[in-house]
Amino acid sequence: MAKKTAPAKSGGMKSFEERLGRLETLGEQIRRTDIPLDEALKAFEEGIRLAKALEKDLEKIDNRIEILMNSADAPAGETPELELFDDGD
Repeated sequence: MAKKTAPAKSGGMKSFEERLGRLETLGEQIRRTDIPLDEALKAFEEGIRLAKALEKDLEKIDNRIEILMNSADAPAGETPELELFDDGD
């Protein structure tokens, strides 16, 4: 039986996870030694576009989390530590 996938968001936009997976695939493709230069350049260009779009999405998510954390419903004086991403420490 064929595996069902979740429908894409309106406008044909793929999910964050799908686009991140594509970026990882492009990275693997570029690292191959047998790939022609023009294909590597096309993959690199697509990867740059994807990386920039994903970065914008992460900024939106970060802003949304900030709004939620600072909403009137948040307990007074409580500062939660989300630690969603490693700062490279």
